Amino acid sequence: MSASPPRREPGRTAPRPPPPPQPPASGASAEEIALHYSVERFYAYECNLLDERYFEEWLELLAPDVRYWMPLARNFRFGEWALEHTREGQDLNWFDEGRFELEQRVKQLQTGKHWSEEPLSRTSHVIANIEVRPLERGELEVRSRFVVYRNRTETEWDLFMGKRHDWLRRVEDRFRIARRAIYLDQNVLLAKNLTIFF
Repeated sequence: MSASPPRREPGRTAPRPPPPPQPPASGASAEEIALHYSVERFYAYECNLLDERYFEEWLELLAPDVRYWMPLARNFRFGEWALEHTREGQDLNWFDEGRFELEQRVKQLQTGKHWSEEPLSRTSHVIANIEVRPLERGELEVRSRFVVYRNRTETEWDLFMGKRHDWLRRVEDRFRIARRAIYLDQNVLLAKNLTIFF
């Protein structure tokens, strides 16, 4: 499936947003290092749950009001930066889900009758380039890059790469994912399906 070239829409040709500021060369504080390490440990734990197929336990990492969104990447004219991805809640997206929809996907996988996951996929999730920014009310904005390798049956395999933009929330000394935006670096989906979690 390919995302067709976007139509010109008034008001969507805004200047490109500036890049984030460069981190200071003086180094991070002990508190910043500890926070970054805690987030890295959380993502390593999440990757292990997904790769070992502990999907119900993975659901427990999600906030009750979680938003899980993966837009389509579109080809756009230079300068029309706002048109690069489809819009949440307005356009067609690969995923635009809440907690209920994610729970239903897990239940379907656990029936053993999911045609595209029988036999089950073998996956390896890798998260890198983690950047953490504290927000108000104890939440964190976390940007990262992901690589997900999937193999099925004998010779069938897929490689997914892209960017992730998370909002983490602290709940009783644990992180919970309040929002996840997944930007897959593909205009045309090269895999047969998207039955895995990112």
